[in-house]
Amino acid sequence: MMSTQTAPDRRRWIALGVIVTAQFMVVLDVAIVNVALPSIKTELHFTQESLQWVITAYSILFGGALLLGGRLADLLGRRRLFMAGLALFTVSSLLDGLAWSEASLIAFRSLQGLGAALVSPAALSILTTTFREGRERNLALGVWGAISGSGAAAGVLLGGFLTSEFNWSWIFYINVPVGLVVLVLTPWLLKESRAELGHRSFDLPGAASITSGLMVLVYAMTHAAQHGWATGETISLLTVSVALIVGFVVIELRSKAPLLPMRLFRLRTLAGSNIAGFLLGGALFSQFFLLTLYMQQVLHYSAIKTGVAYIALTLAVIVFATISQALALRLGVRRVLPVGLALAAAGLVLYAQLPAHGHYFWDLFPAFLLSGIGLGLAFVPMTIGALTGVTQSDAGVASGLINTSQQVGGAIGVAAATTIATIYTSHYVSGHIGATALGGAALTHGFQIAFYALAGVAALAAVLSAVIIESPPAVGDAEPVLLVPELALDAA
Repeated sequence: MMSTQTAPDRRRWIALGVIVTAQFMVVLDVAIVNVALPSIKTELHFTQESLQWVITAYSILFGGALLLGGRLADLLGRRRLFMAGLALFTVSSLLDGLAWSEASLIAFRSLQGLGAALVSPAALSILTTTFREGRERNLALGVWGAISGSGAAAGVLLGGFLTSEFNWSWIFYINVPVGLVVLVLTPWLLKESRAELGHRSFDLPGAASITSGLMVLVYAMTHAAQHGWATGETISLLTVSVALIVGFVVIELRSKAPLLPMRLFRLRTLAGSNIAGFLLGGALFSQFFLLTLYMQQVLHYSAIKTGVAYIALTLAVIVFATISQALALRLGVRRVLPVGLALAAAGLVLYAQLPAHGHYFWDLFPAFLLSGIGLGLAFVPMTIGALTGVTQSDAGVASGLINTSQQVGGAIGVAAATTIATIYTSHYVSGHIGATALGGAALTHGFQIAFYALAGVAALAAVLSAVIIESPPAVGDAEPVLLVPELALDAA
């Protein structure tokens, strides 16, 4: 009798390992490409202008299709979509490594981004429907948060190692064996589930408007960072993206089977957590982008040394993400998330003090440590809050929503931070005779101002999350909305 009760529980935790491994691959791939770009440029004869499409092609499909992926998981089956997305991600990773030209790599990176947009919300919704709201789910989300939070730093480290020891193709090949193992284990470990809805209608107009709107928005942000915010093309792209997103909201308010039910935003904790995710995404993506440039262009670190430098931050995120799930359960999201965001903001203020002749242990290490603690304390309660009170029928779309908030925030943040850094680097050059735009002092000045701006964004996220997110109910008053066990469906 005892064994029959403990076996499913043990199996669930093994299943968690499969889910977070897939998520780690997705997060890792956002960062791992950066350090390999110079090698890719040389071997495939990219121009400097077209090289950014290796990252942009992935980001556009990933950020644009996350909401669609989340709702498809609810309607078609979460395990089914998880496997389909993972298969697409794995195959396109292999094709990335085999790419023979600019066009082929960009096309395959687009497919890889689409696969990631199917995998990530499906994986999080499987976790949500597998673990009961409360202590059990918080433990699982602690693991999820640690993996997600450390993926970007690990990507830089692994990308530097693979590029230095082998060649750039291996940053993509590494996904293939991992993806195949996860695909083999998934039918055995994960049950099928989908939303218990009275309909199987699909909101095609809503899906088309939000997916295209987000794709245009991500592209517009990339274009603005390279060509300026005041150009006619940038303004046109931003106008089109806003029109499509506003159109999506109008469609959803009138739809009988909306892709994203607007009633979800009545959940204050969900709304506040998504606002925090959007702002933290902007600060976090930009932080890694600027720090990598600082270490490589100012301190002249190699790719592998840059990756190793991130270890302190990575370990801090992992340790404090584990701690934060216990704190969130005991104190509530409202008390833990703002503290994590405030510490992340303080870490960004320390980054703004980095000198042109910085020393790792005196300058970078304290900032990495403080920033890692803040991010570790923020990731898990933010994800818990984004799923709190969500019914099983909306688990996929809520998972897609928090992922979308982070990705779109990241795209806007990187574009804005790049613009700020470039402007203030130019100001420094104009005011200092003999200074050049590629000089350490000028670059560092631009990075410092950008870090101050990002610190303000993280601080704003801390304030808004403290104001918007609801306090937890008193012990005994809570009524879990998302029920377990999940709806098991025939695998066929």
